[in-house]
Amino acid sequence: MKQKERQDTSVHNPLKKERDRSETSSQGRHAHIGGVKSSKSVPKAKADSSHETTSSSKNMEASESLTSTMNKMSLTGEAETSRDIKSRSARSKSNHKPEEWMLLDKESDILTQLNLAIVGHVDSGKSTLSGRLLHLLGRISQKQMHKFEKEAKLQGKGSFAYAWALDESAEERERGITMTVAVAYFNTKRHHVVLLDSPGHKDFVPNMIAGATQADAAILVVDASIGAFEAGFDNLKGQTREHARVLRGFGVEQVIVAVNKMDIVAYSKERFDLIKQHVGSFLQSCRFKESSLTWIPLSAMENQNLVSAPSESRLSSWYQGPCLLDAVDSVNSPGRDVSKPLLMPICDVVRSNSHGQVSACGKLEAGAVRSGSKIMVMPSGEQGTVRSLERDSQGCTIARAGDNVAIALQGIDANQVMAGGVLCHPDYPVSVATHLELMVLVLEGATPILLGSQLEFHVHHAKEAATVVKLVAMLDPKTGEPTKKSPRCLTAKQSAMLEVSLHYPVCVETFSESRALGRVFLRSSGRTVAMGKITRIIQDS
Repeated sequence: MKQKERQDTSVHNPLKKERDRSETSSQGRHAHIGGVKSSKSVPKAKADSSHETTSSSKNMEASESLTSTMNKMSLTGEAETSRDIKSRSARSKSNHKPEEWMLLDKESDILTQLNLAIVGHVDSGKSTLSGRLLHLLGRISQKQMHKFEKEAKLQGKGSFAYAWALDESAEERERGITMTVAVAYFNTKRHHVVLLDSPGHKDFVPNMIAGATQADAAILVVDASIGAFEAGFDNLKGQTREHARVLRGFGVEQVIVAVNKMDIVAYSKERFDLIKQHVGSFLQSCRFKESSLTWIPLSAMENQNLVSAPSESRLSSWYQGPCLLDAVDSVNSPGRDVSKPLLMPICDVVRSNSHGQVSACGKLEAGAVRSGSKIMVMPSGEQGTVRSLERDSQGCTIARAGDNVAIALQGIDANQVMAGGVLCHPDYPVSVATHLELMVLVLEGATPILLGSQLEFHVHHAKEAATVVKLVAMLDPKTGEPTKKSPRCLTAKQSAMLEVSLHYPVCVETFSESRALGRVFLRSSGRTVAMGKITRIIQDS
């Protein structure tokens, strides 16, 4: 009761507010409450006191619920477990009833959206393949192409002309490599494809992870030329293996393996079969199914087997399968969680200085949104409304799960919106935590993970420094049952449960709640050492 009075007075009396806030937060710490609640409700008091009396009544309700939780805790004298906290929010999510406009209407959009990532070792020809494909499908005009060819020849890089359609910055062109994820669009008979051209260079794997987070399917580009394939597939320096593992870790199941630069090996069937055997056995060890892999020999520079059957007799004599465009068309687009509450990890933020406007870009993982919708930005907890929506650089009225959108926000401080945050439904805020339990698989060639290891923690678009605080148990890779409690270290190819503590809070969900916010990558000194999922949120941020 005392505490409630104190909070009520703090609303009406701003002078006492500062002192009381520190007291309530310290009490929150003593009561072992999941931390998130106390720290979240405190900034609320600050924001609300500046509003009119209507907001003060809201604040009383908030403080009442807070006091009741605290009283419960002080009466029982023991902290509630994090599992209870988690289940409380999970139960409330099931009450979410989607409105009419959120659900898909069959007629409105005949083409389904497919997010397609293009990955592979550096210099395997990913950007050139993407550029050539877009040019052939009429997405790049002859005039633009002529301009790229002229500029590329001037720099003595004639063969890079198609890549320049996607690698737009001066540094990318100077170095001849992709550094950020370039986005382009084209249509097939069944799909509206969003092409994510990812970097292959090992320095930019975090950017490639950002591309893979959004992908539904992928094209893995392999360089067929002698020496280049071996280098790209090499265990230590090659990026082909790491990219394939990252894709599998993010739940990408359908992969088109494009064996590029077949013109250099004279369209040799033996070379293609050798590559298929090597890469195929590796992909199966990563738990890709044979049935969801498509193998396509092609040459991006010579335009063989991209959008039509190959005209080159040396290739058509032994290959009668689909061309790349048909293979992309036959990919099944995954189901979308339209009926769940809104969830969108923020990939990029665009600020316009003139109006002080801010837009958040990313892929809607669940739910739907339209202009005028109320939304909340986590981890700050600020609320605002959707001003307008853009999909594929064109304005639209409604966006649903699976769409890549830019959402212009209003009523929100631009500094609170940042990449790595999450836009969510105001009634169903996403969890924010610093202490997590993970189930991971340590990758081959990785350095051992010990207690106290410092790692880079990647989840959706957030990246945070993390420390391993507890090695819980080693797991049997086949059954997932614990085999050894508290191991001393984890080495390559082992599965385990461990706990990590993050230096700053991050928006996460357990894997069972949301796959997109529950998949995790651990990297160390420029290499991915482990990947896995969040099994439990140990609330203490």
